Amino acid sequence: MTVTAEGVRKTDAVRAAPARRPVGARIVEKLGGGLVRVVLIVVGLFWLVPTIGLLVSSLRSPQDMSGSGWWTVFSEPSRLTVDSYQKLLENSDITNSLLNTVLITVPATVLVVVIGALAGYAFAWMEFPGRDWWFLGVVSLLVVPVQVALIPIAELFGEIGLFGSILGVILFHTGYGLPFAVFLLRNFFAEIPRELLEAARLDGAGELRLFARVVMPLGGPAIASLGIFQFLWVWNDMLVALVFTKSGTQPITVALQTQVRQFGNNIDVLAPGAFLSMVIPLAVFFAFQRQFVSGVMAGAVK
Repeated sequence: MTVTAEGVRKTDAVRAAPARRPVGARIVEKLGGGLVRVVLIVVGLFWLVPTIGLLVSSLRSPQDMSGSGWWTVFSEPSRLTVDSYQKLLENSDITNSLLNTVLITVPATVLVVVIGALAGYAFAWMEFPGRDWWFLGVVSLLVVPVQVALIPIAELFGEIGLFGSILGVILFHTGYGLPFAVFLLRNFFAEIPRELLEAARLDGAGELRLFARVVMPLGGPAIASLGIFQFLWVWNDMLVALVFTKSGTQPITVALQTQVRQFGNNIDVLAPGAFLSMVIPLAVFFAFQRQFVSGVMAGAVK
């Protein structure tokens, strides 16, 4: 078999020629970078429109709010005022509900994070009888809807004197937040190299010291993600608060819902109250967004 020089050149040219890409792929490659950025900016601006509208409305007088749309403020920015916030601070129902929300959300978040981290470490690295079965039992609680437990737990809290108290709401949120917390943190802690834990044990570290000095710092992203999830869920909850709180223990979500019934008399309180109830969880999220993204992406790439 004879191979000519011309045949060799044709073969090399075929090998060197790049694969022809589809037309659609080439168009996306050329326009993708700038086009995607523009689309994301537009989507972000549309997402922020309700927030901006609520902020502007909270800075307008009741007469302006009832007479024109919030977007008209850009033609007359001098009409903005903080009188609504001053009136809000004078409304004891709203200020007490904000305090109640903090008293409910912070303990419910801290308890879920601490107990969930301890249980997640135990399920991941400690040996005890029935460990896998206990973990399956905890995971199975994730499918139980919160509505199923409202009436039984309300009856239980009524018998032991916790119904209508802040402590009862904290315990309810803690109990329902723990299954997800244990599931999330157990899977994250299980990815920690065994050699690292064994080295710490050889240095004389006990389980509590190992948990505090090694596991907790390494689990920072997952713990931050869990804390954000739990904080947002408890802060924005209204169903549990409607069932388990009374007039003196209501959080901000229930207080605002009560104010809505009297919309004509206190329109100037609703807008600043709603904005405050929204901006606080947003501030918490943006403060821990880097840890949140790291926790969500943990384990996605080996």
